[in-house]
Amino acid sequence: MKRAFTMIEIIFVIVVLGILSSIAISKLAVTRDDAIIAKGRAQVAAIRNAISLTRNQQMLQGNSGWLTKLDNLSTATSNDGDALFDTNGTLTILDYPLYSRDADGHWKKVASNKYAFKVMNIDVNFTYNSTDGSFKCNHTEEYCRALTE
Repeated sequence: MKRAFTMIEIIFVIVVLGILSSIAISKLAVTRDDAIIAKGRAQVAAIRNAISLTRNQQMLQGNSGWLTKLDNLSTATSNDGDALFDTNGTLTILDYPLYSRDADGHWKKVASNKYAFKVMNIDVNFTYNSTDGSFKCNHTEEYCRALTE
């Protein structure tokens, strides 16, 4: 007696593998988007903490007021590869800068004291206010809430 698989058994296995892979691929796509949002949420928290920490360090040295800017760029917008949030020319903000890139999961500077984090090909705009040290976005936008709540 031969020990081999019949054509029906092989087709059945291929169909089952196809169904399982289609389920797995759809789950992985959602996981990637969730990872980008989690990365952005952690970076927003780090930027906000760095702003507060830098102000506290300044106050201990006898200087008052918030940072006037969050980067050392000479232009109002950034190009790919520009360092953001690392220094404002005199003070270190983040120990490791975030490099500008126009792609999902990355930051770019869009105007003076305005930055955008890209999620699902949508820019979520954050504004740094140097009078109160806030780093906020528009909470009516879905991705803004996902990144800050």
